Amino acid sequence: MPILEAFRLAFRMIWAQKLKSGFSVIGVFIGVTFLIAVWTVVEGMNQYMTDSFANFLGAHTYQVRRFPGFNTGEISREQRREWQRRPRISYDDARAIEAALTVPVVSAWESERMSDVVYEGLVARDIRIIGATPDYFEVREWKIAEGRAFSAQEANVGRAVLVIGEELATRLFPDEDPIGREVRIRSVPYRIIGIVESQGNMLGLSLDKFAVAPALSPVKRWINPTNLIDGLLVKAPDEPTMLAAMAETEAVMRKRRGLRPAQDNNFVLETSEALLDFWGKINQILAVALPGLVSISLVVGGIVIMNIMLMSVSERTREIGIRKALGAKRRDIRRQFLVESAALAVLGATLGIGTGLGVAWIVEAISPMPASISPVSIVLALILGGGVGIGAGIYPAARAAKLDPVNAMRQE
Repeated sequence: MPILEAFRLAFRMIWAQKLKSGFSVIGVFIGVTFLIAVWTVVEGMNQYMTDSFANFLGAHTYQVRRFPGFNTGEISREQRREWQRRPRISYDDARAIEAALTVPVVSAWESERMSDVVYEGLVARDIRIIGATPDYFEVREWKIAEGRAFSAQEANVGRAVLVIGEELATRLFPDEDPIGREVRIRSVPYRIIGIVESQGNMLGLSLDKFAVAPALSPVKRWINPTNLIDGLLVKAPDEPTMLAAMAETEAVMRKRRGLRPAQDNNFVLETSEALLDFWGKINQILAVALPGLVSISLVVGGIVIMNIMLMSVSERTREIGIRKALGAKRRDIRRQFLVESAALAVLGATLGIGTGLGVAWIVEAISPMPASISPVSIVLALILGGGVGIGAGIYPAARAAKLDPVNAMRQE
């Protein structure tokens, strides 16, 4: 029997037994829907988080901190105690590093705490208040949308000026220009001189709820103890320069801390790689869990198809006997049933692909999780669907092919 004829007969039987065919495809349909929906969301999340984490500190940027600013695993009590015993990063540490770096880099101090910002009775709560040096905006790659950043002179004298994020500007000044207005942070007045271009959000959390003041302005009184900062950010033009700067920074800090060669660092040099490693670990878990969950559903779908096909063999025993009596060979009977079971599975996979993409788009529309269609997932879904159908049809097809034509034609 030609393969096209086998397909024609298979689709004719599927169409003739719509209800039975519908039940046959449910298992594969559910499995492929889950595969496509989750894969699409995870792929979108992977691209989104990779881009977000890569830009968390800025390209080719590292920071010198007392301990990691972002932890990617469970931290023991002993480790936390060791971190708390470490000396803080001081103004002198930052100045020594900046003076010692021989490669072309840009650096900035950074300290931050959460506080409220008040303007004429309006209160913006839980705003990141950042104390920084003038090059902070360049290191972070933040562009000024309105106004200007504070100057080196303003930073050196500790003038009470602010550069704020777009959301803070919108919240406190819905109907007026924020530039030149005076707000209060912990009862101290600050004049707004600039607004940073919107940074968007991460997983639904706004990245524009901040205000940046000079590190030596009045914020230093409560952000950190005297002469201490949270960290020093250093931005290089490329990765080799960043690695060279990190080596020089480590040497300066070890010398200042009086560490012997065998002693571990009592500070950290942190890059965006730590954040990418964190997401990589989540991806590894998903890579193990996703195939397992999908395979369970596909196995169930294969069992359903096999049972339906066995039932079909019993119902069509007389038909099989007549066809054999008219000259149909065993391979023709086998081919017809294999094509029929594969067609059922591929039909379920096709419907599952469409539904899975629809579910992913709905998730993207109603939640902060992005979606990204992967052609690989679609091809894989079709291959899995066809494979499940062929695997599930082997036994029913072999059983139909072995029927004796005389006994089969006697079957009522």
